[in-house]
Amino acid sequence: MTAAVIRALSASDAQLFDALPDPLGAREGHLRTVFRPDWKRVALRDGRVVARGAWWGGPDDAEPVNINWFDVAEGEEEAGAALLRSAPWQVELEIDLPGGWRERDDLRGAGEARFAAARAAGYELLVERFLYRWTPERGLPERPGRLRFSAEPDDAVFFGALRRIHSATLDAHALRAVREGGLDQAAQEELDFFHWCPSPREWWQVAHTPEGALAGIHIPAHNPSGPTIGFIGVVPEQRGHGYAYDLLAECTHVLVEQGAQYVTGATDRGNHPMAANFAKAGFPVVRERINFHPADRAS
Repeated sequence: MTAAVIRALSASDAQLFDALPDPLGAREGHLRTVFRPDWKRVALRDGRVVARGAWWGGPDDAEPVNINWFDVAEGEEEAGAALLRSAPWQVELEIDLPGGWRERDDLRGAGEARFAAARAAGYELLVERFLYRWTPERGLPERPGRLRFSAEPDDAVFFGALRRIHSATLDAHALRAVREGGLDQAAQEELDFFHWCPSPREWWQVAHTPEGALAGIHIPAHNPSGPTIGFIGVVPEQRGHGYAYDLLAECTHVLVEQGAQYVTGATDRGNHPMAANFAKAGFPVVRERINFHPADRAS
């Protein structure tokens, strides 16, 4: 078998990226994603594309923040691994799949081929996630009216709330950050991400009980692909009252009031309480995502 040739693409040959079949429907999931041609790479064998990857970042980023699209042809796991290993950026890998992919042999096989290539390249599984999308025909979730919401300009307030929230979290990314650098790192990574998003800082809100105690925070956001539920968090001492739903409902309303025609969201597959809140608020699962990290960051 001829050795695979790894190529970075450019504007002149970016069409090569589209030469591979798309059994997992990644193209549909990336209709609003803007990829830079020079952050796309392909593996060719005998002139035929057998693996591809698209690295992605914001419009002002000097380097990509993740691999947003990764495919391998049947039997070409090693070419896919070579594609990942040879890249100049070692960042998080996201593999999006249709909902219910485990129940279909063809989709399960396509997904497992990509997972095998990622592991062969030195990536390790971090988390599986549900991806949601609310649209107006679902109806806006009812606001329970139990909490008082207000803007808060002081980042230190959000930093402190995030430290408390992440002291007892189910979120795999936050847990990894806590293992690496403690609660301060976990809180700072959240703040850095939402400052990076192109949505106004003024949208961030704190929520208090009628008695004045902090219940939690929510962050309506726009990532570069559109409006999204950025963050929902209840402080540990206020859990057990169902306040996460109140925060989710308010966050959705704020985004719609700011002109959103749809709202996306995501939660870890193992975070059953938050998944139940998304379902209650009218957010159907539209896709699933498997997140891998380079081995030196996945411990």
